[in-house]
Amino acid sequence: MLRKFAFVLCLAAGPAGAQDVTVETYRGPVTVAQSPETVAVYDMAALDTLEALGVAVAGTISNVYLDYLEDAATGAARIGTLFEPDMEAVYALQPDLIIAGGRSYEKVPDLARIAPTIDMTIQEDTFATGLKRLQVYGAIFGKEDEAAALAEDLTRKQDMVKAVAAGAGRTLIVMTNGPKVSAYGASGRFGWLHTAFGLEEAAEEVSASDHGEAISFEFIRQTDPDVILVIDRSAAIGDVETAQATLDNALVRETTAWRTGRVIYLESAPIYIAAGGVQALNATMDQLLDAFSGR
Repeated sequence: MLRKFAFVLCLAAGPAGAQDVTVETYRGPVTVAQSPETVAVYDMAALDTLEALGVAVAGTISNVYLDYLEDAATGAARIGTLFEPDMEAVYALQPDLIIAGGRSYEKVPDLARIAPTIDMTIQEDTFATGLKRLQVYGAIFGKEDEAAALAEDLTRKQDMVKAVAAGAGRTLIVMTNGPKVSAYGASGRFGWLHTAFGLEEAAEEVSASDHGEAISFEFIRQTDPDVILVIDRSAAIGDVETAQATLDNALVRETTAWRTGRVIYLESAPIYIAAGGVQALNATMDQLLDAFSGR
């Protein structure tokens, strides 16, 4: 059954018989015009979900990083980067709505001077917040039924991952960045992998941080996780993949995870660039299903 979301969603009559919709954003409730025609997007989780809903965008960033989002960006004006919007290009586009957040969080006030802007940053409980954002986009674009169907599919798959991952043991989440390795606990940036799927923490002492806690290979060996989930930042941003080479060393090879084949290299771009997007969540869950079910 589709899970209910605990935030306010209301409709009110707007000018000339049109409707406005009030939705919950990262900065609180915001009222925007329903069914905007010209939309600019500076958040890849948003672009991911909008494409899943069948919503076309008029403008987005110059490099969307994710191959599966190239179709969504085809024909759209390129209006800067995640960190540096091209304000002149945005003004020329004359959008009815700008969707920003995450890496473009700090630019929201500047963008709001040009057109109505909503901050859809996803932080902390990525899975649950991604579902909330999905329902918001459904309400804004008149795609409520489509959003409900996608949410139901996501929660069904979440339950499947929980089932196959039950008893997987102590799990350590790491991100490699070239030769550097950081760990993430349940309260960190990728901690939703613990909370959404019931994965036991291997190192509860890891600090809560968006950037993780820098760790050594000795730390990994001493922690001796049953499962290691790996995110390769270099691969996520289009550089050379380095995670497998980084972790293939004598200390990591002594861990239970390595010996039992439970070092799981997640597809990094979806989880690093578009975490919380419908397609990104599905991609991660498909990998976890395969890994934990032995397929």
